Amino acid sequence: MTSPTLSIISSMATQKLLVELIALYEKTHPGVSIKVESVGGLAALKRVEAGEAFDGVALASDVIDKLSTSGHVIGGSRADLVRSGVAVAVRAGAPRPDISNGNAVKQAVLDAPSVGYSTGPSGVQLAVLFERWGIAEQIKSKLVVAPPGVPVGSLVASGEVALGFQQLSELMHIEGIDVIGSLPADIQITTVFSAGLAATSKQPDAMRELFAFLTSAEVAGVKRDNGMEPA
Repeated sequence: MTSPTLSIISSMATQKLLVELIALYEKTHPGVSIKVESVGGLAALKRVEAGEAFDGVALASDVIDKLSTSGHVIGGSRADLVRSGVAVAVRAGAPRPDISNGNAVKQAVLDAPSVGYSTGPSGVQLAVLFERWGIAEQIKSKLVVAPPGVPVGSLVASGEVALGFQQLSELMHIEGIDVIGSLPADIQITTVFSAGLAATSKQPDAMRELFAFLTSAEVAGVKRDNGMEPA
């Protein structure tokens, strides 16, 4: 008898990774069917909080903790999947600014005619960084926040944004841009993405088995191929 389909909602940052990992899992677990819906992180949070039924939720770890506190994710079920850093991109062929250290990145932001970032965890932390540097007001008019679910890289590729910041995993597969590198260590923004068992799941044991696979050492290479490190 075929098991019902497992449903997972995730943010865009882990979309490609989850597709690849779940394809591997389904190959070795005949009869298991898993559907992943990837949307903007804020949209995913709101849908889970609204009571929409899922078996699993894959979002930033602090969001999983928030959903656990509110009872939408089963307490103690959090499984840390990856550590994801932020990278910088320009339009393909455009001059590449120096991003070798924090001061260089600050100067690149000041020099760029437009700067794009996301509504996700990296964007929130970038806004904090701009405040810390004391340039938030100075650059306010040239900041472009990508709509939820829209990759910053697509705005860079179209020319709408000159300098784009987002998770490396979300930039590295977009055509029409050059990823000039990850943020330097002194200002790197690292987000841990985790999975949690949704309180609405009717197949908790099957989800826990999937979580064990998603956090296993055997899939570490796939995570690195997608610009992330095992958590």
